[in-house]
Amino acid sequence: MGLLALGTPLTWEETKPLAEHIRNHGITQFLNTWDRWKDNTGKGLLWGDEIEYMVASFHDNEKKAVLSLRQTEILTKLQSVTLDPALAKYKPEGCNAIPTFHPEYGRYMLESTPGFPFSGTPSSLVSVESDMRFRRQIIRSHLKDHELPITITAWPRLGVSNEFFTDPETKPDSEKSSSKSEYVGELLTNPHARFPTLTANIRQRRGSKVDIRVPLFIDKQTILPDGLKAPISNGISTPAKPLPGTPYIHMDAMAFGMGCCCLQITFQAWNVDEARRVYDALVPIAPIMLALTAASPAFRGQLADVDARWNVIAASVDDRTEEERGLKPLKSDQYRVPKSRYDSVSLYLSNDERNKPEYHDVEAPINQEVRKRLLEHGLDDKLASHVGHLFIRDPLVQFSETIDQDDEESMDHFENIQSTNWQTIRFKPPPVNSPIGWRVEFRSMEVQLTDFENAAFSIFIVLLTRAIISFDLNFYMPISKVDENMQRAQERSASTNQSFFFRKHVFPLDKPLARFDLQSRPVSPPLSSPTANNHTHTNNPSSSSHHIPNGSRSSSRHDNRNGRNASPSSSTCSTPTEPYDQDESPEMTIDQIINGDGDSFPGLMGVVNAYLNSLNVDIGTKCDLRRYLDLIKYRAKGQLVTPATWIRNFIITHPAYKQDSVVSDEINYDLVKAIDEIERGVKAATELLGKDYVGSGPTGCL
Repeated sequence: MGLLALGTPLTWEETKPLAEHIRNHGITQFLNTWDRWKDNTGKGLLWGDEIEYMVASFHDNEKKAVLSLRQTEILTKLQSVTLDPALAKYKPEGCNAIPTFHPEYGRYMLESTPGFPFSGTPSSLVSVESDMRFRRQIIRSHLKDHELPITITAWPRLGVSNEFFTDPETKPDSEKSSSKSEYVGELLTNPHARFPTLTANIRQRRGSKVDIRVPLFIDKQTILPDGLKAPISNGISTPAKPLPGTPYIHMDAMAFGMGCCCLQITFQAWNVDEARRVYDALVPIAPIMLALTAASPAFRGQLADVDARWNVIAASVDDRTEEERGLKPLKSDQYRVPKSRYDSVSLYLSNDERNKPEYHDVEAPINQEVRKRLLEHGLDDKLASHVGHLFIRDPLVQFSETIDQDDEESMDHFENIQSTNWQTIRFKPPPVNSPIGWRVEFRSMEVQLTDFENAAFSIFIVLLTRAIISFDLNFYMPISKVDENMQRAQERSASTNQSFFFRKHVFPLDKPLARFDLQSRPVSPPLSSPTANNHTHTNNPSSSSHHIPNGSRSSSRHDNRNGRNASPSSSTCSTPTEPYDQDESPEMTIDQIINGDGDSFPGLMGVVNAYLNSLNVDIGTKCDLRRYLDLIKYRAKGQLVTPATWIRNFIITHPAYKQDSVVSDEINYDLVKAIDEIERGVKAATELLGKDYVGSGPTGCL
C-alpha cells in the first residue's frame, strides 16, 4: 500500500464530473515522466517484496480465534521501534536495513517490505528469508500476548452471519456503512478516508452492492443454501465461478477481497524496454504461480470448491455498471468492459517483434482519445494502447485539496487511474523526483504460511526474470489462453489435477537449446523422507499421501505432441530436428511447465538452472538457493502440497468437522494455532514443507 494522502475525499457524485479532468492531467503527468525517463537507465535490477499479515486474537477459553482490529495502534508502535537504533543489534546478517511496515485495507492487516531493495545477486537472494523472518519477529514482539501475526490469504470465518469474528466485535449495518454489507461492519475497514470512500464509490458507481459468489464444496452432510438459481452478477460463468443453480458462498463487500493477503514482487528494470519485455514474459507466468501458491479454500465459514482468491477479489471491486457488464445496451456509458478493474492483463506491452497481433485475441476496449494523444507525442502503438486501455476507467477516490496539481511535480492524477487497475502484472513508471526507474510488479501470488515459502517463490520469480533477460526468452501465447489459465488456476487442486496452456518453444531460434546447461547442480539434500512411494494424484480432498523422493528418482516423462521419446540425457534438452509450430502452446501439467517435459521443453526450472549455471556462484550459495528451488520443484510435482490443500485437509480431518462444509470456531482456532506452530517449526508439516524445514523458533520473538 502506497503513501496515504490526507485530505477531504469526494463522494462518487462529486468525483464523476471530474473524471475527464483527472484523466487529461494524468496523461500529461505520464508524458512528462516519459520525456524525462524514456532514454534514461536505472541502476539495474533492484527488487523488493510485499508481505501482508493478518493479526489474530486468541480467546483460549472459548477456543476461538478472531481478527484483531488494532492496526493503527500496532503500526504506531512498529514505526516507532523501527526508528530506534537499538533494533539494529537484532538485524540478521545479510539484512541491509530495518524493514518498514504499512497499513492495508483491513484494520486487521499489516504489510511489510524490506527496508532497502534486494539485488539479483545470489548472495542477496539467500538473505531474503532471514529478512522476512526479521519482519515477522518485529511484529510479533510488539503484539499483545494473545495476538499473533499470521500469513494466511483469506480468513476462513470472515463475515460469518450472527457470529463475532473480530476483536473488538463489529456488526454489519446495511443502511449506513460504506459497503452496506449484510455480513461485515464498517469497523473492519482501515479508518483512513481513502478506504471507506473507495468502498462506497465502487458501490455507487456500480449501482448496487458488489456481488461475490464462489462455488461451495459439497460434502456428505452439507446443507444447501437457498437462492441457488440467482443469476451470476456479471452475466458470465467461468470454471471458477458457480453456474446458475450451483450452490455457492455469497459475499457482498469489498472487504472479502481487499481483505485478503498476498505476496507481491516489484522489480526495477534497467530501462523502459527491459521493463516492457519482463512485463510481457510474466503475463503467462501469473496463472501458473497462482495455482502453485493457492492458499484460500474457505470463505465465510465454509469450504469452497476453489483454492484461490482471485475471482473473489475481482468481484469485490467490480465497479462496472450494468451497461459495462453487458447486461443492458450501451446508452449512458461508453464502453462494454469485459473484466473487473481487478483482473488479468488483456494486452501485451512490449514493442518486441515477437509480440504478434494474433496474441491479442480478447476484447480490450481502449480510450482512443488517450491513445491518439500518446501516439502524437511519439509513443509507439503498444504502449499507447496499454495506457489507453487503463484509462477507460474512472477515478474512484479524489481529494478536494488535490484536484488541481502541478503536472511537472506530481503523478497523483495518473496514479489515481493506474493504481486502481489491479491487474496480475503492473507496469510502473518512475516516481517524480526519485532515482527509481521503470518497474514491473508481479501480483498474482497468494501469501504463504511460512517465510520459507514466501522467500522461495520470491527468489524463483527473481531468477526467472533474470533468465528471461539473459536468454531472451519468449513466453508469448494468446491472451485468451492466459485468461483460461487464470480460471483453471483457481480450481480445487489445480496444481496437480489441472492442465494449462503454455508455450513450449521459448528459446530464440538462433540459440539452440543445446547451448544451455539446464541441469540443476549441485544436488541438495532431499526435502523429505527417502522412503516415499510413487504417488498418484487424486480428486479426494482428504488425500494427503504426498511424499518427497530421495532425489535419485526422476519424474515420469511425458510424450510430447511430436511423439519423440525422451533419451537418458534428455534433461539437457536436444534441439528439435523436425519443423514445429513456434507458436505452439499446448496444454501441459504444472509439473511439465515447471520441471520440463523431458524432451523439447526445459521447464521454467530448467531455464532458472541454466541461468544459475551461467554464473560464478560458490557451492554453498548454490546449495542454499536449491533449498528454495526444490520447494517449487516438488510442489509442481505434487509431492509437496499447496497451502490450500494443506488447509483443506486440516479442516476435513479435524475431529470437530461434521462433513458439512462448515469451518467452525473450534476448527478455525486450531487451524490458526497450527499455522503459527508450523511457521515457528514446533509443529511438523512435511507434506507442505518437507522434513528439513527449520522454523523461527519456539516463540518467534526477538
